[in-house]
Amino acid sequence: MDSFNKVVEVGEVASKFFHGMTLMFGGFGGVGTPPTLIDCLIESEVSDVHLIGNDAGFPWIGIGKFVVLGRAASLIASHIGSNPVAGQLMQEGKLVVEFSPQGILVERMRAGGSGIPGFASEVGIGTKLSYEKPVLDIDGKEYLFESALTADVGIVHARKADRYGNLVFNKTAQNTNPYVAMASQTTIVEAEQIVEVGSLEPDEIHLPGIYINFIIPSEGINWKWVWET
Repeated sequence: MDSFNKVVEVGEVASKFFHGMTLMFGGFGGVGTPPTLIDCLIESEVSDVHLIGNDAGFPWIGIGKFVVLGRAASLIASHIGSNPVAGQLMQEGKLVVEFSPQGILVERMRAGGSGIPGFASEVGIGTKLSYEKPVLDIDGKEYLFESALTADVGIVHARKADRYGNLVFNKTAQNTNPYVAMASQTTIVEAEQIVEVGSLEPDEIHLPGIYINFIIPSEGINWKWVWET
């Protein structure tokens, strides 16, 4: 593949998903989560997947579509309240969930993408969040050590991408997407619009293409799946 043309067909990225992988996904609820890539993930039939993202989506949209199938082994997220199926799976011991406060979670992603092993935070000291985490003493004050997060594969959603992978996100859909791309060994982008290299103004680029491996055109949300489930 031409390193300056990372655009491929949707079917070509299915082989990048594998059993037991760690998958990091962008988005907040359904906003900023790549719907076409989620459908591709489901169709790939991989299982025992370890998920990392802001939340568990909704049962009918976002990563929630994958979670409700019972093919996720674990999830690191800030909350799962919008997906009652995820809560049920957790209670039944079928989904291991690690909760991480939203700001801490995003910073763990950023650390992973920046090559930093972790950082110290006073958030969670004396609560259940501190269980099994190293406690650091810095100048007489206690901090939790929060480890960086990385993934085998990351999937993100962009409003616009050039063929090299320079990305523009749509308003709040920017949320965790840049950090997911940075922290993943292989990053796949779903873009609503794909333009030629040089078409984007430098100042409008939110994330440079150095972090991107593959780009697919977005097919939008499969509303037929939504209404039938």
